[in-house]
Amino acid sequence: MKTPPRLPSEKEQKLIDGVQVRPIRSDERARFMRLLERHHYLGELKPVGEQVLYVAAGKNGGWRALLVFCAAANHLRYRDQWIGWTDEQRRRRLALVANNARYLVLPGYAVPNMATRVMKLALARVSDDWQQRYRHPLAAVESFVDPAKFQGTVYKAGGWVELGLTRG
Repeated sequence: MKTPPRLPSEKEQKLIDGVQVRPIRSDERARFMRLLERHHYLGELKPVGEQVLYVAAGKNGGWRALLVFCAAANHLRYRDQWIGWTDEQRRRRLALVANNARYLVLPGYAVPNMATRVMKLALARVSDDWQQRYRHPLAAVESFVDPAKFQGTVYKAGGWVELGLTRG
């Protein structure tokens, strides 16, 4: 039986309210990747192409969560159908889509609403950060959820659209 959702405690709400999301600094990359390797079920990621890595930190600077946005999957049937672009349009415009390839709430910070809040903060800035770094904005962000392991609650709560299952 599924556990009913609960509201965060007052202490947990303070953690949530104090969280801020920012791109990592170059000197933080090794730590970031070590934490992914240690705590994410898929381990470390070696993103290629365009990418922005974020850390969600508390008021004291302590890390709460990690997010990786990188180049989108080249061919994704349901995404391509949903957007409605031709092969040529996909070739020209794929850079306008980013993939949320990793999302990790660090141990001890998986409190109700934390993951949703962090994702909202990251999405609010990712296109501007992408524009600053790569000289073009983002029009969409995609992600993948393993339905054998997760329900995609954070994405559903954030209003993401489920497009279909991949073959991978």
